[in-house]
Amino acid sequence: MTTRRGSFLLIFPLSLALCPSSTHAAQSLPAGAGQNLPAAAGEINLKAASANVKDSGTPVRVRITRWSTDEERNPIIAALTPAPPAAAPARAAAGAEAGAGPNPTAGAGRGAAAGRGRGGAGRGGRGDAAAPLSPIAALTAAIGKGPTLGYIWTNDITGYSIKYAYHAAMPDGGERIVLATDRRLGAYTAGWQPAAARRAADASAAPALGAEALAKAALTDYDFTLIEIRLDSKGVGEGKASLMTKVIVDNEARTIALDNYAATPAIFQNVKR
Repeated sequence: MTTRRGSFLLIFPLSLALCPSSTHAAQSLPAGAGQNLPAAAGEINLKAASANVKDSGTPVRVRITRWSTDEERNPIIAALTPAPPAAAPARAAAGAEAGAGPNPTAGAGRGAAAGRGRGGAGRGGRGDAAAPLSPIAALTAAIGKGPTLGYIWTNDITGYSIKYAYHAAMPDGGERIVLATDRRLGAYTAGWQPAAARRAADASAAPALGAEALAKAALTDYDFTLIEIRLDSKGVGEGKASLMTKVIVDNEARTIALDNYAATPAIFQNVKR
């Protein structure tokens, strides 16, 4: 009996020495190490430089981990395509007809009394329905609720979370990519101020486009940023943003997109995979 106990005591510490510490095995990677890991399968990495903004030539990096699913895209698209207003309830219409009968005074009395009894309660917070959000406000909220699908890094201190990501192949072999962030690009720095916001006479802002084209750019004040990137068959192209044009719904492609893409100045140049 003593021999067995002694053997157990010798084997137990030996097993501890051979097995690695669970605390040591669970140590996390150093801060920032994840940014240097190899790209995951299906991940898209793009590089570009800013253009037609105050600090043109600033490096830009885009990392897309995955594309939005149909379930994630639907509320985004629905936000810009609000349902038509509901018809007036039949009960209210019937009450109006009753008030217009042979005795309008009596009808008005009942309607007024009902209004004071039910509609009046709206002043207490129950009767009056909240005003519906505007399409842009609804879109802003929908984008903010989306999952994080990647990041955009600029010269800002922090990156921008990608909340919407759409991809489609083009007939010429190129690619169309639509991204949305929940913050306005350059919200806290003047470096991303569109060149069109400056004097149109400053032709040096974008020699390729000229002052006249920049002056026609429609500046927006969205709290989010929509970026549309077009790449050719070699993976090279440009990107444009909602800083200079409105956001619309492309019903054929079933995605949000930029209005009048062709005439909008690019803010990302030399975009490459």
